[in-house]
Amino acid sequence: MTARIGVVTFPGSLDDRDTQRAIRLAGAEPVALWHKDKNLHQVDAVVLCGGFSYGDYLRAGAIARFSPVMEPLIEQAKAGLPVLGICNGFQILTEAHLLPGAMLGNDHLHFICRDQKLRVENADTAWTVDYTAGQEIHIPLKNMDGRYVADEYTLDKLEAEGRVAFRYRDFNPNGSLRDIAGIANEAGNVVGLMPHPEHAVEPLIGSGRTDGLPFFTSILKKLVNA
Repeated sequence: MTARIGVVTFPGSLDDRDTQRAIRLAGAEPVALWHKDKNLHQVDAVVLCGGFSYGDYLRAGAIARFSPVMEPLIEQAKAGLPVLGICNGFQILTEAHLLPGAMLGNDHLHFICRDQKLRVENADTAWTVDYTAGQEIHIPLKNMDGRYVADEYTLDKLEAEGRVAFRYRDFNPNGSLRDIAGIANEAGNVVGLMPHPEHAVEPLIGSGRTDGLPFFTSILKKLVNA
C-alpha cells in the first residue's frame, strides 16, 4: 500500500505544491489538507509546509497554531504520528509546543534567500534515517523569522539528548543559537527545519542538488519498517 502523506495549506502557504511534488518523487501519495479540516483523513504522516501563514504579523505561526487541523495533528503527533515542519511549519510546531523554543526575526533584520550548507546531527529521526550523522548537505533557505532561540536549560537538554537534528555550517544566516537549523522531539517523530528540502529534490531545479530528497524517502522507510 502506498504511504499517504498529508500536506497542510494555511492562508499564505506558498510551498505546498513543491512539497507535494517532493512526496510524489519519493514514491508516496501526497494528500492535500486545508487548515480548517477537522481531521487528517487517515494519513500516515504530515508535513507543515513553508510560507507565511495568516497571522504572522502577530508572531510567526501564532494564529495558525489554532487552526482546526492542529487539534487532531497535535493529538496524533503526541501519539507518534510523524510530522515535519518546514520553515513556517517549524514556527507553527514551536507555537503548538510540539517542539521547544521559539523562532524570532533574523538578527540582521532582513529576509534571506540562499543555498545553505547544513550538517546532519541526528540521523535517527523519522525524517532523517536516509542521511548519515555528520553528513554535510546543501538546502535552500529563505526566511525572515528564522532565528531559533531557547533558554540555556532547553538548549543543553536538546544537546544532551541528541535532539539537534541539523546545524548551519560555514555561515549562520539568521543568528540561531548554537547554529541550530532543525530539532526533533524526544520520540523523534516530530522534526522542525528552517531550510527547505522540498526545493532540493530534482537536479534540474535550483542548485542542481537533490540533498533534500532523503527527508521524504526517510519517512517512507520509517513507515514501511514501523
